[in-house]
Amino acid sequence: MTEFGFDTLQIHAGARPDPATGARQVPIYQTTAYVFRDADHAAALFNLQEVGYIYSRLTNPTVAALGERLAALEGGVGAICTSSGHAAQIMALYPLMGPGKNIVSSTRLYGGTITQFTQVFKRFGWSTNFVDTDDLAAVEAAIDENTRAIFCETIANPGGYVTDIPALAKIADKHGIPLVVDNTTATPYLAKPIEMGATLVVHSTTKYLTGNGTVTGGAIIDSGKFNWSNGKFPSLSEPEPAYHGLKFHETFGALAYTFFGIAIGLRDLGMTMNPQAAHYTLMGIETLSLRMDKHVANAQKVAAWLEKHPAVEAVTYPGLDSSPYKERAQRLLPKGAGALFTVALKGGYEACVKLVDSLELFSHVANLGDARSLVIHSASTTHRQLTPEQQKAAGAAPNLVRLSIGIENADDIIADLDQALAKASA
Repeated sequence: MTEFGFDTLQIHAGARPDPATGARQVPIYQTTAYVFRDADHAAALFNLQEVGYIYSRLTNPTVAALGERLAALEGGVGAICTSSGHAAQIMALYPLMGPGKNIVSSTRLYGGTITQFTQVFKRFGWSTNFVDTDDLAAVEAAIDENTRAIFCETIANPGGYVTDIPALAKIADKHGIPLVVDNTTATPYLAKPIEMGATLVVHSTTKYLTGNGTVTGGAIIDSGKFNWSNGKFPSLSEPEPAYHGLKFHETFGALAYTFFGIAIGLRDLGMTMNPQAAHYTLMGIETLSLRMDKHVANAQKVAAWLEKHPAVEAVTYPGLDSSPYKERAQRLLPKGAGALFTVALKGGYEACVKLVDSLELFSHVANLGDARSLVIHSASTTHRQLTPEQQKAAGAAPNLVRLSIGIENADDIIADLDQALAKASA
């Protein structure tokens, strides 16, 4: 369905009338297993000779519909849906990595991602070289013979920094490694990383894609454009013992990564999205473009107001003229610079805490991308486990609060911030 526009794809991609009942909305297929036609059918499915449903840890019709929709919106060939955004990150790298291998990653990431990349990776024998991805020379210098991917966020959480994806894609191509981009905060409505050269796109579908704070989920979208047989990725190019020596890239071509992610990744790691979560996310995506337009318009207005407030030291929203990322945002995010940013308060840590406690319309939660406006003090919560140096590098210094601007009336959002800032600076 890629010939249709975004607004059409977000409603129709992956959704067909149910062949058994004619149901127009994608049904919730709440089942663990699927009946085979006969013994030959079962054998063909298990041998990857035929596409179909075996067991819901691997595939499920509701989840498959969501994967098809996400692939269409991102411009990929396939998608793997997972239980969370964190699961999507591990799943995305699993086919690429091995003991002693590393990735080069932006320092500007969600705190939980930094912890995953520093602590959890050790258990797999993997490592991460963190660099400021604005310094392209440093990115290239960090790549060595064991590097298997570059990782970044389109709009970095929490600071709202915009990554130069095309520039990173050129470096990745030069070294024969994939560029993995977390597009959670931008969504495919604001940015298309694959069109900019990304190999894989990951999402926490929990956030803007679902948009209502009801379920967790994640996804990996495969561009289908990478040469996995360049000698660096044996999991995808060499014989797979579990499938009688099948070579994924040789057998499945552009869909090699997607098939591996399902047949090996979901089979063995079990980080599977449940059909109820997929259903909620499918419904949320139907209004994605409408919500994102409102998120962006509100964020622009609120950020401009905050920048002029006497209690505010700085605002990191990339849509502001004062932002060093303004030109990049206009170039890479022509529909808007998202709705996530941080605010530095002149009163420091104590003022931030008082602001969070004084807000009434905003919800104080460890989430973003909800229809509601959300606030959190990253240094004492989502980025608490990091060192002060890591917090600063990630854009989560102690004097900053993170705002996720919702789709309420913008004047009401500003009024709530105004009264809370008055208390915080008293």
